[in-house]
Amino acid sequence: MWALFSAAGGEFFLRWMHYFVGIIWIGLLYYFNFVQTPFLAETDAATKSGVIQKLVPRALTWFRWGAMFTFLTGVLLIGHKWGSLGIPLTSPWGTLILTGSILGTIMFLNVWLIIWPNQKIVIESATRVARGESALPEAAQSGARAGVASRTNALFSLPMLFFMGAASHLPIAMSSETSLVPYWSVFAIVIGLIEMNAIKGKLGPLATIKGVVHLGLALALLLYVLAEVLTK
Repeated sequence: MWALFSAAGGEFFLRWMHYFVGIIWIGLLYYFNFVQTPFLAETDAATKSGVIQKLVPRALTWFRWGAMFTFLTGVLLIGHKWGSLGIPLTSPWGTLILTGSILGTIMFLNVWLIIWPNQKIVIESATRVARGESALPEAAQSGARAGVASRTNALFSLPMLFFMGAASHLPIAMSSETSLVPYWSVFAIVIGLIEMNAIKGKLGPLATIKGVVHLGLALALLLYVLAEVLTK
């Protein structure tokens, strides 16, 4: 039997697809935050309108469906490891992969429940203005809300990628006798506060690319320290 058609080959193929769609999703996330947003802030009104009407809808299609299939393939991979291979989610692998996957799930929900619905309003408003009609009054607020959620996703992406990789490639020793409740409690508080800002708050330090990258690195470091300290 060819290797690709074995049980291990099936897992590899699923992982390969997870990487493929994940690169599409996160690549476009960085494009929106690090390239398109600064460009639109500097360009003229006509160019901005054209980008929002023609380019943004195409990019958002790949973006949101990349998020969807990254989420689905990730769920299947974790289910295979946990169900078929019997690797407990309380193991070092399980704790680290759940840390990354919870962040990824929040990012996925932000895409479909905040970014995409609000961006549809922005696109519709720009299209109306181009036809000589009045802009939608809620467009500015919708654009701001989508922007905060998108910057939050960029922030989350750094620790998410760190822990996804750490699950298989960074051997963190964890005691089987230590409760994981303290770790998950602190994790929930920290991530919950950041996500609340994505839902209701403002950009703050996320307004700059430097702020996003620095805070993302700081969050990854914080969660790593918590994993090392609270699971021993």
